[in-house]
Amino acid sequence: MSDSDRELYPTPHSDFQEKVLYLDSIGLDFFSLINHHPPILSSPLPHIKSTVHFLLTSIGFTCPELRRVIGMCPEILSSRVAEIVPVLTFLLREARVNGSDLRRVLNRRPRLLTCCVKTRLRPTLYFLQSIGISQVNKHTSLLSCSVEDKLQPRIDYLEKIGFSRRDALSMFRRFPQLFCYSIEQNFEPKFNYLVVEMGRDLKELKEFPHYFSFSLENRIWPRHQRCVEKGVCFPLPVLLKTSEVQFRDRLEIFCNSSIPFRNSPLWCTNSISDDLEKG
Repeated sequence: MSDSDRELYPTPHSDFQEKVLYLDSIGLDFFSLINHHPPILSSPLPHIKSTVHFLLTSIGFTCPELRRVIGMCPEILSSRVAEIVPVLTFLLREARVNGSDLRRVLNRRPRLLTCCVKTRLRPTLYFLQSIGISQVNKHTSLLSCSVEDKLQPRIDYLEKIGFSRRDALSMFRRFPQLFCYSIEQNFEPKFNYLVVEMGRDLKELKEFPHYFSFSLENRIWPRHQRCVEKGVCFPLPVLLKTSEVQFRDRLEIFCNSSIPFRNSPLWCTNSISDDLEKG
């Protein structure tokens, strides 16, 4: 092909180079992006430029935010503006996200921009509302989750381990972020530790579903072990929510005083003797 022909008919190689150079100019590594999302390779450069321009001017992302958002969800680059606009309309009108919060919401969960309103966002919104989570605009990251593949299985798991459906739904209403945790990597090991090693019951977990948000290795296990060594059994919120300094002070106060009254925040939920036997 002659030089004049190349000017009239750009080659795939020249288009590839232009795409690499353009993405590099806005601080994005083309090869890293296609490694995570190969369809970018075939996305027309004008469409990519149009999407980037829309994200910067209409949504108001800063350049650092743009790089972070696309790095978290490269699929955005292969989405067209005509596909993104309905998502924004849905978030503002149906999910009741405040316009001033929109950028923050999308920064936190960029994948929302790639979701289909009809098949994903709206069904998930209706499901969350149906189980009593009325202020979905405070939990917008859940809207990108599949009801069948993610939300319902977590409800089923809580029922499987002994909660009634009513109690299970109550836990999700109290702490919707439960939907974000893995059954295999989070629910199962933490529940087993709670019941087998800590000797706690379902009632405590029902009242404090936030238990699943704490690290088993870095918070739950070490604090429980220190309590066992001292013959103390704090309620779960006292055991886990307090800072390290507050926890140490409570433990010291308890060990240097008589057994507290039942209405005291230091009251043991299980008997001291039982815990000593476990230790």
